[in-house]
Amino acid sequence: MINRILIFLLTLVSPFYILEAQTIRFEGKEFSLSHVKASVVQLNGEEVLRVVRDMDSFPFEKGVDEPTFVKLTDLDLENGSVGVKVLSRLLPNAPAFSRGFIGLAYRINDDNSAYESIYIRPTNGRAEDQIRRNHSIQYYAYPEYKFDRLRKEFPEQFETYADMGLDEWITMRIEFDGKSAKLFLNGQEQPAFLVKKMLGSSKTGSIGLWVEVGTEGFFKELKINP
Repeated sequence: MINRILIFLLTLVSPFYILEAQTIRFEGKEFSLSHVKASVVQLNGEEVLRVVRDMDSFPFEKGVDEPTFVKLTDLDLENGSVGVKVLSRLLPNAPAFSRGFIGLAYRINDDNSAYESIYIRPTNGRAEDQIRRNHSIQYYAYPEYKFDRLRKEFPEQFETYADMGLDEWITMRIEFDGKSAKLFLNGQEQPAFLVKKMLGSSKTGSIGLWVEVGTEGFFKELKINP
């Protein structure tokens, strides 16, 4: 009888703990976690959101350009503008191909099976190799059009160069409307990157703060304008 009572009580309370483990609040907003670990931390005296890919439950073998983000809850946005400040570092165990991958996902559908994304590779921005510099900014559409397919089928169309580096705050603002998107960096009037025809299947959805393998990502000052 006692065991049955204990099982019943655990059944009642366990969903609460599962929910708490899979959500986080930051800047007055609630986010759900998708294949990442997240925490609110102090960085240089200010409160920021730290996000890393969960390599324990979602190892590299599962692929890259994946839904590895914290996702804003209760948002369904078709067109608009999203801005955030990002800072990335390489984790101590980051593989050699790590580039400080960090960025935004948008139009994320309910089950995270489709979305658009623009992210940056800060280590490439000041690399001595020009080809690497040309790969500083990247667009992709999950799940069909990841960076490797885009680079092969649409060379130079969905990535470009911009000056940037690790361990520095970079302001990203994405404006998306219909099939087109623009990325503005660090308050510049002109876009650093243009996507004339996005390839994703999701028409509306939420916003995600995205990282990839080897990145210790920090975010702050998320702003959304429908």
